Amino acid sequence: MKAIEKIIAKIKPIFSKGGSLAFLHSTFDAFETFLLVPGTVTRKGSHIRDCNDLKRVMIVVVIALVPCLLFGMYNTGLQHFLAMGPRTELPEFFAVFWYGFLKVLPLVIISYVVGLGIEFTVAQIRGHEVNEGYLVTGMLIPLIVPVTIPLWMLALAVAFAVLIGKEIFGGTGMNIWNPALLARTFLFFSYPAYMTGDKVWIDGFTGATPLAAWIRGTSSAVMPSWTDMFLGFTPGSVGETSVVCILLGAVILLYTGVASWKIMISCMAGAALTGLLGDIPVHYHLVMGGFAFGCVFMATDPVTSPQTETGKWIYGALTGALTMTIRLFNPGYPEGMMLAILLMNTFSPLIDHTVVAVNVKRRIKRIATYG
Repeated sequence: MKAIEKIIAKIKPIFSKGGSLAFLHSTFDAFETFLLVPGTVTRKGSHIRDCNDLKRVMIVVVIALVPCLLFGMYNTGLQHFLAMGPRTELPEFFAVFWYGFLKVLPLVIISYVVGLGIEFTVAQIRGHEVNEGYLVTGMLIPLIVPVTIPLWMLALAVAFAVLIGKEIFGGTGMNIWNPALLARTFLFFSYPAYMTGDKVWIDGFTGATPLAAWIRGTSSAVMPSWTDMFLGFTPGSVGETSVVCILLGAVILLYTGVASWKIMISCMAGAALTGLLGDIPVHYHLVMGGFAFGCVFMATDPVTSPQTETGKWIYGALTGALTMTIRLFNPGYPEGMMLAILLMNTFSPLIDHTVVAVNVKRRIKRIATYG
């Protein structure tokens, strides 16, 4: 680390005010703060001392997503070889994983290259620091899309999410909706044939995902077992199939205090209660589609979810209930989680406002009563 510090200290004047490359100060600052803890501190007034900054918090989320990413690579290869027809045995583990790795890696590269390219460009134009939020968004987007999505479509979706979903509102911390979900929404409404679940997302095979098949009335005898769906050995978006890996990510987020357990618990409770109205057993709903992934990684986004503790309970419960409502009563769109979270993102400020207003009114009444 000392060597890196010396190198950065040596070239920093070039990118500072008055240097030959001062116009690239935002870009240099982004790499410096990524590699080293920022040296800026508050020198007067009340302040909080902490070893973490926003980049470190975002990296924790990326680490929590790694199990989903790795399993998604393996499952992509597994579903490909299973779809090729009956065979005596599957290739060895490494061959299956390597096939999936080569399929998923381009999605990750395109997501980060396009997204970070726009982030760096906007930061240079505005003359401010590069936003850290895309460290997470860039990983989320490849995990919630089909592995066979054309790369040019993914690039368009990423550009839409970053420009319209983030930068137009002022960047990280100012956006109203979850940018990763906006990318998926863009693809869903612009290129529905690639996103509706009508096609299993593996090479050489066409069919329906478990959720889409069940909604359409496919016999339970030919459906994947609950155990397979819990473990993740089913077709689906790259990172959404394995509930085991998602729960592992949830443990990391909760242990580090990055995500709210109130939103996760209330989201599952709202979904479970509403799911009782349908024919599909509730415990199947919780492991099908993108519900678990959305509940852990999307609904808990600290920027687009409520800030009040009571608001988090309300927000989570309504998100889960709305997801099940869409699944049960809208056969044209069997998933539900994406639209439910985006709608609740919209009402998140109103939830916080209502909670605060009710609390203030209650306190005023208490003061009036007891003096």
